[in-house]
Amino acid sequence: AADARALARECNEYFARLTADQPTRWGWFATLPLPDVEGALTEIAYAFDTLKADGVCFMSNYQGKYLGDPAFTPVMEELHRRRAVAYTHPVRGEGMINLLPEGRALGITLTTETTLTIASVLASGTATRYPNIRFIWSHGGGTMPYITSRFGAGPLPNSAEPNPTLAAIQGFYYDVAQAFNPYTLASLTTLVPASHILFGTDY
Repeated sequence: AADARALARECNEYFARLTADQPTRWGWFATLPLPDVEGALTEIAYAFDTLKADGVCFMSNYQGKYLGDPAFTPVMEELHRRRAVAYTHPVRGEGMINLLPEGRALGITLTTETTLTIASVLASGTATRYPNIRFIWSHGGGTMPYITSRFGAGPLPNSAEPNPTLAAIQGFYYDVAQAFNPYTLASLTTLVPASHILFGTDY
């Protein structure tokens, strides 16, 4: 945890200097030393109050805990209080590293990781309890747009009320890195309002 705190601080101070040197070109998201919650809360305060971060950057899981895990509740509460932007990038879970030979599962498992952490945020109630957090999901939300029925995001039977899961999905933000082909983008733009789709390149 101590090493993670030191590395997060080093990264964040570097990004703050980079942005200060080119303020019209760059913004930045703070790195947090999760799963160390206490360290993450300390870094949020420093990054936002002293370094003026534009948001935070999450990985999809930390030692097997996805973002909706109750262990991260204090972090979500603080980000909600600050009305923070929370960008997320996938990292392969331990069980997904060598599923196929020669690294062929790399892209598949990364998009699946994004899907899993979105499911975690929805199923845990994190999205509804902390609506001020503006989550940005990489790669068009992974595979989520194509399996919305698995999330229970379809029309509610015998009800004119909107589906709250679908509303939460449509309230998130999504970048188009790796989601720029006509098949993927067509699904994403059907599901999500254009105002919640962000430019992304993966470069």
